[in-house]
Amino acid sequence: MKNHILPAIKLTAVLIVLLVVVYPLMVWGMAQFTSGSGKGQTIEVNGKKYYSNIGQTFNDDKYFWSRPSAVDYNAAGSGGSNKAPSNVEHLQLVQARIDTFLVHNPDVKKSEISVDLVTASGSGLDPHISVQAANVQVKRIAKIRGIAEGNLQQLIVSNTEKPFMGLFGPERINVLKLNIALDNLK
Repeated sequence: MKNHILPAIKLTAVLIVLLVVVYPLMVWGMAQFTSGSGKGQTIEVNGKKYYSNIGQTFNDDKYFWSRPSAVDYNAAGSGGSNKAPSNVEHLQLVQARIDTFLVHNPDVKKSEISVDLVTASGSGLDPHISVQAANVQVKRIAKIRGIAEGNLQQLIVSNTEKPFMGLFGPERINVLKLNIALDNLK
């Protein structure tokens, strides 16, 4: 029995040092070399701090709307709805989002609505929308703000992020950054 207890105690002590001290210090040290020094990517506007890498809710008609969130944009509880695309409750929720979007965007046809405007992402915290999702909202925002549609299209182009390394993933737009640029548009 002594042959097993002493090695088990030693192994436990070594693992505690490695997993409770060394590993967290390594992760913390690597985080210091990232943008934001491990505290997230923040943007400060008018004295208020926003996290640009976490989805924010935008549902005012004068702004570009963000992607819906299954967790109500709560970063502490990241996760999707876990409902299948054929789930009746999920389909009703998507239809309600489509109906709401069409009420606020009467010039848009149902077929023009981008899927990312009516479905939540896997994390529920996606800060991006597709270029199509931004373009379909231009008429509403132009009408409300009295801005030419061409100026809004240019704003979308200047805020479009290219795919990673030019190859991986689609073009996308960070909604927070786009709406900040929209507010700064004269």
